[in-house]
Amino acid sequence: MMSRRQKQLKAIPIVLAALLLGGCMTVGPDYAAPESKAPAAWHAKLPDGLTSGAADAGTLAAWWRGFGDPALATLIGEAVAGNLDLKTAASRVREARAQLAISRADLFPTADASGSITHGHTRTESKVAGQTQVVRNESSIYRAGFDASWEIDVFGGTRRQVEASGRDLEAQQADFHDVLVSLVAEVAGEYVNVRAYQTRLDLAEANLKMQKETLELVESRFKAELINELPVQQARYTYENTAAQIPTLRTGLEESLNRLAILLGENPGALHDRLAAHQPIPVAPDRLAVGVPSEALRRRPDIRRAEMQLAAQTARVGVAVADLYPKFYLTGAASRQGDGSAGFRELATSAYSFGPSVSWNIFDAGALRQQVKVQNEIEEQYLLGYRSAVLDALEEVENKLYSIGQKRERRGRLANAVAAARSALELAKAQYSVGQVDFTDVISAEQSLLVYEDTLAQSDGQIATDTISLFKAIGGGWTPADANERTAQK
Repeated sequence: MMSRRQKQLKAIPIVLAALLLGGCMTVGPDYAAPESKAPAAWHAKLPDGLTSGAADAGTLAAWWRGFGDPALATLIGEAVAGNLDLKTAASRVREARAQLAISRADLFPTADASGSITHGHTRTESKVAGQTQVVRNESSIYRAGFDASWEIDVFGGTRRQVEASGRDLEAQQADFHDVLVSLVAEVAGEYVNVRAYQTRLDLAEANLKMQKETLELVESRFKAELINELPVQQARYTYENTAAQIPTLRTGLEESLNRLAILLGENPGALHDRLAAHQPIPVAPDRLAVGVPSEALRRRPDIRRAEMQLAAQTARVGVAVADLYPKFYLTGAASRQGDGSAGFRELATSAYSFGPSVSWNIFDAGALRQQVKVQNEIEEQYLLGYRSAVLDALEEVENKLYSIGQKRERRGRLANAVAAARSALELAKAQYSVGQVDFTDVISAEQSLLVYEDTLAQSDGQIATDTISLFKAIGGGWTPADANERTAQK
């Protein structure tokens, strides 16, 4: 009969073979980055000032400084520190980092220690010679045990899970950067809206003042019986129409200020006093290197996130494939038990065990193989999602490049229209004063000037917000260190 020592020696080759296999075999597909199909150049003609030269990393990381507005830079800094969505994204990064640590822990043995003390008491009654005798017995049992186990990662299932968790962490870091990029763009865009509404309010109030002067003039002439009542009513409805536009502009300004406060993690109304003084609409930088499509795709964090999600799923395919193979374990246990009368080290009963074991699901009606197919299809979905994200990114940049060019051209035309409307108003007033034209021409000129000035202000705001969107589209507004700095705060 084989002794216990001989049995242990016989198990050693099995353990060594499992360790050897565990060090060199990892089943499942290895991740390979999808082939880029980005065009060599942008389809849209680049507007004047925009070039396909390599974008400066430092300029892109803090692109808002190019607007030359200190208040904008301050607001973005406060938003990065206080925005709740960004804090949530940072928490997800920390969660993914902890999950990676959990996955890595599965590569190492686990050990459990246990101990217990059980006290017992018995009471026995008996009658001897007509008398009741009571016998009491007390006992204490001490137990101590130690268990250890280790799954030897022969086919790499655990290593694939660690790989998947690592890619999940990278995906969450990219998601943090994507939230950051969107946040700074939204803060800048809302700030531009605030200044645009303030500018449009100033224009409307200036025109209202001018129209009030016109109304007072025609009223005085009517009272002097120099004109009939028609010009008075024409001047009045022009004045009232302009006054009716001001509440709508004030509402838009209020909403933009409140939205800006929320983006900073503040209560609505927190920025009203700070931004009460009206300032011009920030002017976008005239010159900007946007790079080529492949560079923009490399910089965009949403593309990076989609790629890392694909990489994580590729590793999970390997986890599913590894489940098709047997699993090898090393287990050991030791225990001691006794009444403790001779001290803990002298417990009466002791036992221990050590040895390898193997488990293999050899029949499951094909469930494990179907699980591999499931994971493969999920991988295909992530691949298609990645390709879709690439196409969406290219479309976004192309649209913004074209839009900026067209809006700059439109802005030039609108500026000419405003200049012409001012000249037309002056001429109409002068000619009306000498009776050469009807008062309708004055009213028409005043209305046209207000419309063109308001449209020009909106155009300035749109050019600024389109430029902001372009910076976002080409991946500006973040650095690789951002996620580590933010998540290190906890």
